[in-house]
Amino acid sequence: MPLQPKPNYFRSIFSMQCPRCRRGKLFKDYSAYNFKHTFDMHSECSVCKQKFDMEPGFWYGTGYVSYALTIAFSVASFLAWWVIAGISIYDSSLFWWLGTNAVLLLVAQPWLMRLSRTIYLYFFVRYDNDYENTEPQKFDY
Repeated sequence: MPLQPKPNYFRSIFSMQCPRCRRGKLFKDYSAYNFKHTFDMHSECSVCKQKFDMEPGFWYGTGYVSYALTIAFSVASFLAWWVIAGISIYDSSLFWWLGTNAVLLLVAQPWLMRLSRTIYLYFFVRYDNDYENTEPQKFDY
């Protein structure tokens, strides 16, 4: 039986799919803005049965990934503001960028937190092209 084609790495990260098979969904609710269920994840992948919660306290490491994403987002918004509106120390354009960036970060935060969980999980679970015939990765704790 021929193996299925390998799904795109970045597309599977941004669509928040399982790192092992890149087909199953990580989160139960599609929208990150359903605030009661922002972090509700499946316990394992519905396609390949990979367990997502590796050990107690596993998700604390996502704070570092979220911090890096927030910095990257802020740098990108600063560069976009600089190119589009311009930045000067002689007027209030820098303060307008700070306010705009704060609002954008507040709006994007639920999605960034989900994305940080996905990226963090991709650090520990590798893609398995033959996931149908092999056992999921096991983590002992």
